[in-house]
Amino acid sequence: MTNDDFAAIAGVVRRRSGIVLTSDKAYLLETRLGPVLTKFALVSLAALGQRLRHQTEEALERSVVEALTTHESSFFRDGKPFDHLARNLPRLLASRTPGKPLRIWSAACSTGQEPYSIAMLVADAVAGRMDSRVEILATDISAEILQKARQGVFTQFEVQRGLPIRSLVKYFRQDGTKWKILPEIASLVRFEERNLLKDFSGVGQFEGIFCRNVLIYFDAATKACVLEALARRLAPNGVLYLGGAETVLGLTEKLVPVQGERGAYAVAAQRAAA
Repeated sequence: MTNDDFAAIAGVVRRRSGIVLTSDKAYLLETRLGPVLTKFALVSLAALGQRLRHQTEEALERSVVEALTTHESSFFRDGKPFDHLARNLPRLLASRTPGKPLRIWSAACSTGQEPYSIAMLVADAVAGRMDSRVEILATDISAEILQKARQGVFTQFEVQRGLPIRSLVKYFRQDGTKWKILPEIASLVRFEERNLLKDFSGVGQFEGIFCRNVLIYFDAATKACVLEALARRLAPNGVLYLGGAETVLGLTEKLVPVQGERGAYAVAAQRAAA
């Protein structure tokens, strides 16, 4: 594979997903693109690079991006954002305008652990009164990953990663060697295929947005663009949760840190209560 071949593959990934692949990540192509080569009858990464350079193929480009997108996830990952949301859910529910749902967005939701974690917190907050109107939107760029997320079925290994035993017993049922989330919890979550680089003005506003461990793959200009768009989707009393290694500093002035909360940000005009 030549530098031109690598550049062609990396260019498609960056254009479609915002992810920046540098030369030190070339090993990812070797480890992840094998199935793509087989699917499209390509003999090598060089052949893939040449094909991408000379023609535009939606199915091929989508497969390349899906293969090179990281889908690492676990229940209640990193803890603190979920602790903060749990403390604030009673206030958010109480301050909701009559007839208007409380809305939370899990962007780049991967295989579903994050939005299902949010749904369990909501179920705890309403103490079984599921008539409380709550909408959880879960989006990802990968149609294949979303298909798995919608199933709500997880292995023993997956439920052991961050899921308290109390929540496992309360909100899952065992299905052979796997665990399936209960329908009343799954019904709180709506999954949609969406790209963070595209216009998502039609999704409305949210009291909570989780967009964690995504910005780390973008360059500064793309980070700023995504953060500006997320700020527009955040309700005045809402909170944006980023990953522990991510920040808004130097990228946008529309968001400010929530005092005392790492990785939590509010709209600049009105600081969210901690």
